[in-house]
Amino acid sequence: MTDSFPRLAARTMNFRLGLPRSFTVSPDGGRIAFLRAPDGTTRAHQLWVYDVEDGQERLVADPADLLDPEREELTAAERARRERLRIVTSGVVAFSTDEQVTTAAFALSSRLFVADLTGRTAVRELRTDAPVVDPQLDPTGRHVAYAGDRGLHLVTLATGADQVLVAPAPDDPPEVLWGLAEFVAAEELGRGHGFWWAPDGGSLLVERYDESAVRIWHLSDPADPERPPVAVRYPQAGTANAQVGLAVVGVDGSRIEVDWRSDVELDGAVLEYLAGVEWSRARPVLSLLTRDQRRLDYREVDPATGRTSLLRTVTDDAWVELLPGTPRRLADGRLLHSIDQDDTRRVWLDDEPVSPPDVLVRSVEAVAGEAVIAQVVPQIGSVALARIPFGGPVQLLSDPGGVADGAFGGGTTVVSQQWPDRLDVEVTVRRGDGVCGRLGSRAEPSPLIPSPRTLQVGSRGLPVTVLFPTGHSPNSGRLPVLLDPYGGPHGQRVLNAARGYLTSQWFADQGFVVLVADGRGMAGRGPVWDRLAKNDRAGTVDDQVEALQELARELPDELDLSRVAIRGWSFGGYLAALGVLRRPDVFAAAVAGAPTTDERLYDTAYSERYLGSPETNADVYEANSLLPLAPTLCRPLMIIHGLADDNVYVAHSLRLSAALLAAGRPHEYLPLTGTTHLANDEVVAENLLLLQLDFLRRALRLPGQDAPEEG
Repeated sequence: MTDSFPRLAARTMNFRLGLPRSFTVSPDGGRIAFLRAPDGTTRAHQLWVYDVEDGQERLVADPADLLDPEREELTAAERARRERLRIVTSGVVAFSTDEQVTTAAFALSSRLFVADLTGRTAVRELRTDAPVVDPQLDPTGRHVAYAGDRGLHLVTLATGADQVLVAPAPDDPPEVLWGLAEFVAAEELGRGHGFWWAPDGGSLLVERYDESAVRIWHLSDPADPERPPVAVRYPQAGTANAQVGLAVVGVDGSRIEVDWRSDVELDGAVLEYLAGVEWSRARPVLSLLTRDQRRLDYREVDPATGRTSLLRTVTDDAWVELLPGTPRRLADGRLLHSIDQDDTRRVWLDDEPVSPPDVLVRSVEAVAGEAVIAQVVPQIGSVALARIPFGGPVQLLSDPGGVADGAFGGGTTVVSQQWPDRLDVEVTVRRGDGVCGRLGSRAEPSPLIPSPRTLQVGSRGLPVTVLFPTGHSPNSGRLPVLLDPYGGPHGQRVLNAARGYLTSQWFADQGFVVLVADGRGMAGRGPVWDRLAKNDRAGTVDDQVEALQELARELPDELDLSRVAIRGWSFGGYLAALGVLRRPDVFAAAVAGAPTTDERLYDTAYSERYLGSPETNADVYEANSLLPLAPTLCRPLMIIHGLADDNVYVAHSLRLSAALLAAGRPHEYLPLTGTTHLANDEVVAENLLLLQLDFLRRALRLPGQDAPEEG
């Protein structure tokens, strides 16, 4: 018997295993280092190199040759780091290189390995004095630094010697760590590193954080009552964050503390969040946010003294948007950064915008002479790779009707392209205006091919993708409807990439019209749309209702509005539960996975960015909470939550369930033992889909449906 689609999707990680990813291009454009699994079902990624001149791929490092892939051992710090970065694979999950991309360093099972990317020598392991987290090769290729045992270590490649560069003082509490990104930076600010090399490889900027004042929460495993709960420091909204500092640390062990807080130019403002560090020139540039995230300072560090000076300040009445890939310091000293202006996000050089006002920039991938390589939004649902000159027309490097990302170096561009009507991902290598090579895919083919139709509906042009059962004949009868949103600020589900709709299409093939709609605050529309999420999480359910009703007007003979359900995970779980609580006239059933039921239980940087401080905006938090709505439940609701979730704690779902019970409102609750915010286990992932389908069929009283596929 063949495996079910849910089982295949879980085994292949939605058919992503085997796709090339994580591209690094050498500065001469002749070599591309990348990661790829050996096939479509193996999670352990390998390190590969593509030689541009001869068009050949070379396997550089295979985890199966270096250690037993079935016995990967990770420290708690590494597991937490991967959870924050949403890394769900194994093997070589990341790598760093020297400036010339001739050598790479990576960790396997918390051990350190170094590979020659030119192919002259074999991979070698360097013995370390501590378990390895986030190894980073210095730009000159002489040393590797890594975080381990609460300190930062330095390994000299020539000798293999391992020395501790900086570590907590003897009288420091155990909550003090060096060299790692604190929770808020990794989870909410897009910063995964806790140290950065100087261009000459002679010193590093190293983060020190102290979580002593951060509130203690506990994770327990009720299925194993003998196991004690694990204490976790979690920065709950309205409470203390970790105290973060920086030091310039020389490879000789010298140390100079960085001071960004006492400068008189701050005028009393507290720059609480270290959002990023850029060190490509003589002096590093810090990106620093106030706690309310309405002010962003770019400050330059003098490595000799640790003093900082202000380069420029960006402010916003709602929040300052961080553009991935910025800031960047150019060779002539100019600062490349971004500012949201009117209804577009533009790239600036010092005081002048360099991207056109009609181009919405999504990220900066590289600087190429007097131009940037960036992701832009050419139309709703699309993401294109583009070359944006500093004064001149924008040149698209990918199909404007699809979704693309990539990398650049020395005149070579890697473009990874997806399309709305194809499942394959094509990775091309380009020199000049032509394609000179391709990186191969080893992904498994999906037996299911989505047929998404994307459009904009209503007076506000809500982005919507609709999927019908495979082979559906128009006007053959109204079908029950399943809304499948995310809905949270800055997320985006409506994308012109068929691969993003595999699960949605599977639900459609079970007899639903599936609707994916992006409401207020979702990415891809511009700053004005983004900021509609300010102080209003709950309003996005009105956008879902509007999208549904507008689509029904366009397709009056296709949608059965008496049988409408909604499902989602994380913010989508919140939105699903909100649907049946606030709009039972529209939604007949909901599946809420890992829902954020009350923002007072979520973290500081996210909750306070959108809703302000719980102390001053208590009414806003109450208005956006699901808990006061519990007595109104009159529709079937299934709640799903991992008991080991350290992002959206299970307390969110338990408190909602308790409030429903107190109000005498029946509901279903599915706890997932040992599962974090990401349900990665193959059996769990498969059965989650099958159980949701069974619940929806029961809740909507769907007659004459076949039983779910069996594995």
